[in-house]
Amino acid sequence: MNKDFLKLCPKMAALHERFGDCPIPNERGYSIYESLFRAIVFQQLSGKAASTILGRVLKLFDLEILGDIVTFPSPHAVLLMDEDALRGAGLSWNKIRAIKDLSQKKIDGVVPDNDVAHGLSDDELVERLISVRGIGRWTVEMCLIFTLGREDVWPADDLGVRKGFAHVYGHKEMPTPKEIMGMADHLRPFRSYAAWYCWRVCDELKPQKPAKGSPKAKGEK
Repeated sequence: MNKDFLKLCPKMAALHERFGDCPIPNERGYSIYESLFRAIVFQQLSGKAASTILGRVLKLFDLEILGDIVTFPSPHAVLLMDEDALRGAGLSWNKIRAIKDLSQKKIDGVVPDNDVAHGLSDDELVERLISVRGIGRWTVEMCLIFTLGREDVWPADDLGVRKGFAHVYGHKEMPTPKEIMGMADHLRPFRSYAAWYCWRVCDELKPQKPAKGSPKAKGEK
């Protein structure tokens, strides 16, 4: 991460001391197409369930997950795949249509290669990618941050960002998406880092499950 971010705000510098470096950009190496393919599969599912379904889908193409390395089918292969087979692997009909639309738009050039995307602005990429069935602005923003390593994306609609930001800066009420848009101007051009630290703070605010064997876990008072 760019350490110039730490000079912008003492509160964020303190979070860096607490949580360490922000992993943006990361080294996963997904293309935009692969990132959105995965995002569609994972929508509205737990990580474990989605990973299981993704594995089943990949096996239809004689592909498999090797540790953290995932090889995705080509757009042409997806378009040729029988939809009943995809449904049998666990994809809903809406997700099948979304993945096929993604694949067609990849072939048509609407979904760019990563090297082409580097020449496009955030707004240009958002406009292109939300045209894919089932893909909204939040999903595109996650792609911009974690796939393309864009350092100044501020996902104002994200509940975790808003909740974490309110806690960090001592706001009694969680700001609305419209309100929070201007609240992080002092963190430009590294708002993606700020979002990541807000997520970490939000994670700590979630109630922790009691450890197995503890009185609370056993239902004792």
